[in-house]
Amino acid sequence: MAFTGRRVVTGHTAEGRSMVIFDSVLPLLGGADESGNENRHGSTSRVMWTTAEMPADNNGSSDRATQDVPTAVEWGSLLRIVQYEPGVTPRPHRTASIDFVVVLSGSIDCELDEETVSLHEGDVMIQRGTIHNWINNTTEPCVMFFAMTGSRPIEAGDTTLWPTG
Repeated sequence: MAFTGRRVVTGHTAEGRSMVIFDSVLPLLGGADESGNENRHGSTSRVMWTTAEMPADNNGSSDRATQDVPTAVEWGSLLRIVQYEPGVTPRPHRTASIDFVVVLSGSIDCELDEETVSLHEGDVMIQRGTIHNWINNTTEPCVMFFAMTGSRPIEAGDTTLWPTG
């Protein structure tokens, strides 16, 4: 069974008083590539919120989770919860973002160019624009929290490492 992903968003009345503007369970999405349209077998996600600028604009009451978004948002931020099933389809990729990742339940391997690191429930990873691939070699789903902010592409000597995958 997939995680439920209830989301509560606060805002303001016309008088400036705090209030809840959204309290809902968002629909599940398939895994997406940079263009937002690839289905990654064994991966489901819920986009909880996005911003298109930094600093973020907290004005208004539009639902920033109901628009199509790529893996990362250039010059903005993205909050996503992803569930990776055992045997999830590989997808090595790099984003122009800094990703704050928390394993909420289960375990997963993060495959990098030169090594693989195992993450378990409660572990935190700071993903800084590296090529990586999430691999679930266990028998249980792994649920992860991603808070991502746009970044400049990595410069390695005279080479720019652009988003890919």
